[in-house]
This record gives sequence, structure tokens and C-alpha cells, in this order.
Amino acid sequence: AVLQREPLYNWQATKGSLRERFAFLFSNELLSDVHFVVGKGSARGGGAAPPGPGQQRIPAHRFVLAAGSAVFDAMFNGGMATTSAEIELPDVEPAAFLALLRFLYSDEVQIGPETVMTTLYTAKKYAVPALEAHCVDFLTKHLRADNAFMLLTQARLFDEPQLASLCLDTIDKSTMDAISAEGFTDIDIDTLCAVLERDTLSIRESRLFGAVVRWAEAECQRQQLPVTFGNKQKVLGRALSLIRFPLMTIEEFAAGPAQSGILSDREVVNLFLHFTVNPKPKVDYIDRPRCCLRGKECSINRFQQVESRWGYSGTSDRIRFTVNRRISIVGFGLYGSIHGPTDYQVNIQIIDYEKNQTLGQNDTGFSCDGTASTFRVMFKEPIEILPTVCYTACATLKGPDSHYGTKGLKKVIHESPTASKTCFVFYSSPGNNNGTSIEDGQIPEIIFYT
Repeated sequence: AVLQREPLYNWQATKGSLRERFAFLFSNELLSDVHFVVGKGSARGGGAAPPGPGQQRIPAHRFVLAAGSAVFDAMFNGGMATTSAEIELPDVEPAAFLALLRFLYSDEVQIGPETVMTTLYTAKKYAVPALEAHCVDFLTKHLRADNAFMLLTQARLFDEPQLASLCLDTIDKSTMDAISAEGFTDIDIDTLCAVLERDTLSIRESRLFGAVVRWAEAECQRQQLPVTFGNKQKVLGRALSLIRFPLMTIEEFAAGPAQSGILSDREVVNLFLHFTVNPKPKVDYIDRPRCCLRGKECSINRFQQVESRWGYSGTSDRIRFTVNRRISIVGFGLYGSIHGPTDYQVNIQIIDYEKNQTLGQNDTGFSCDGTASTFRVMFKEPIEILPTVCYTACATLKGPDSHYGTKGLKKVIHESPTASKTCFVFYSSPGNNNGTSIEDGQIPEIIFYT
């Protein structure tokens, strides 16, 4: 710190406000009654011994510090108050401590990319929430995909939930850019798991798996472990179970995870069976799609009543629809068996009716409990639906007779307190549709995000 060079006699007369007078005393020996030796350095002999390399001796005024910080107030005036005229702070960076003092003396905020994290630490240590808020605001304005993981780690470390939430939103929107950045492999395991648990990442699961393998290799090196298949599996721990392998195509799984050595032979076989046979064996991995969508999941049901006995012979149930606004469909609700708990095999599709183009499909299965409820069947990825375009919802079920809907509605409106109305209009699908129409049939429910 540079000491003030103004004449000391009658300096008060040149300062027109209290703020100017206090600002003049910042880092000034004039009237100072305490000194801080800030920064790491070799042990000092005390007294007048000069600060070591990396340290800085900074004058201050107890009254000003106590007026701006409860921690300093307790340090100087509490029951365990120090009487020392010189206080060592080895865990604080000199630039950050000067930024804190500047703020306490003058309300001036002086932070930059190199000092913001150490200043945030110092503001928290000395309980100066106003400076904390300025640091968080600075970080928020400079938040980008390529630094989101680094800032997320710091936000979790410093218990800044608002900043952490903004980092996660940025990672959701630009997942590929975020995981490609250098800071991704430096995050801790808890942060990695917090990200992998999210339903809103916008990335193919195979690419996410590749990034997780890179993280595991870096973690092995941090723990000074040989980079082997077993050690990568060990450092990943719970994170491995958060990879949604069922969302991959069989080609993606075969080219990546199946050959990675991180999964056991039994897990690889079970997942290949999950991709290729029906009924599908249960796997210990999440198959819920990552929607990369905001807001709350919505659904509409087009029937007013449920009846019994709808049969299946390999023909698809189909219903056409349009919608008045852009949405993303993530799945259907389908009726299940009238004969008690049963498993169904099912293929679901959404087709652009005019272009006769399949926009999304999933070969999967679902279990029902014999009630007249609907049972969720989800697509692997959200399917974008545009306003005024005609689409066909299609479900091909293999299983026993089921419940079905009657007293169907041609128009169904979903109202949300935070968004405008979403209006679905249904039309019977020409051709062989297994009997499903506007009035009766299957595919009662559409699950979507606005």
C-alpha cells in the first residue's frame, strides 16, 4: 500500500465529507493504532521485524474496522479482545485484505478477475455481507460456459446458493461447452454428482460419459493412483450410477461404455439386453430423459371417462393433434391392463403428419398395476412441437387387453399460472389406427414442457 503524501497539518480542511476523511485514512499510518501483517511468509520474530516475502504490513484504525465488521468488533472489544498492536493474518491475501479495508473506509469496491475469489473469502471471514454481494455480482456478470464449473465449485465452497444456481443454469444451457472447458476436470466428486443428477443437461449421454471418464483420469492423478479401469471406477463411486446409459443408442453404448472397462461384464451384458430384447431386464441406471427444459412438467388428458377391454394385435393406436404454441413433448400416459399387474412392451412415436417423418420414438416397456390410471412412457429426448403443424401420436402395445378412454374431447386447454394457455386440438387419424379416435381409445395423456 502506498502511504498518503498530502501535508498532515490541517488535512481535515481539504476533505469535504466524512467519506473523504475516512478514505484519506485508508492504509495510512496517520492516527493508526493497529497493524496487520497479511499473507503467508516465514515465521517472524515479532515486534518490529519486517514482513517476509509475500507478506505486507498494513496500518489500520480499530474504530473504523469495528464499526464495519462484527468480527473486528469482537477482536478489539469483545471478551477475548486482543491487545496486540500487530496481528498476523497468514490465511488472507494482501490484495484481498486491502480490498476489504478500502470498502470499510470508503465504500469503494475494487475487485477484478484475479482477486474476486480471495476478496469473497475475506469478506465472508470478516462478516461484511455488502462486499460479499458485490463479489457475487461481479462473478455473475462474468459467468460463462467455460468458467461455469470453476465458479460452481467456489460457490459451493463459499455457500453462495444464488451463484451456484446461476452456474448450474449456464451448465444446463451450454453443457457441451462447459464440460469441454479446463475447469471441468478440477471439480470435486460432490459437485460432479450434483451436476449428473440434473434432468436439464443439454447433451448426449454418450458425450457426458466421455467427459466423466476424463474427470476420473484427472482424479486418479490427483490421488496419485495409477490410471487403471479399476481405479477410475473407484474414484467415480456413486457418480457412475448417475450416468443414464439407457438413454444412449446401442451404437453409442457399444462404441463407448461397453469398451471402457469401467463397467463390469455383467453390467455390460444387462445393458445390451436392455437395448435389444423385450421384455427388457431391469437395470440399475436411470432411464428418465434429460429434458434440457425449464419450468414445470405439464400434462393433458383428452378423455372424461375410462372403460374396460381394449385389445391389441400389432396395430398402432394413433391420434393426430395440433397445438397453439411451441412445446416439447417428453412422453405419453397410456392405459394398462384390466387383468391386474402386467408388463407391456410398447413403441411410442411422434410423426410429422404432412411430411410423414418420425421425429422421435422409443422401444421400451412399462408396468401397470391393474387400475384405470395412466402409466408414463417417456421418449429418450424431448421432441419439439411447433404451433399449427399437424402431428401424429402413435403407440404400438404388446400385451393383454387394457382399459381405454371414452367421451373424448376435441379441444383440451392446459392453463398455467405462470404461462399462457396451451391448446391441443385432436383429429382422428385416417387408416388403420386400432380403433383409437377423438371419442375413444388409447393415448389419453400427453406429457410436455412449455
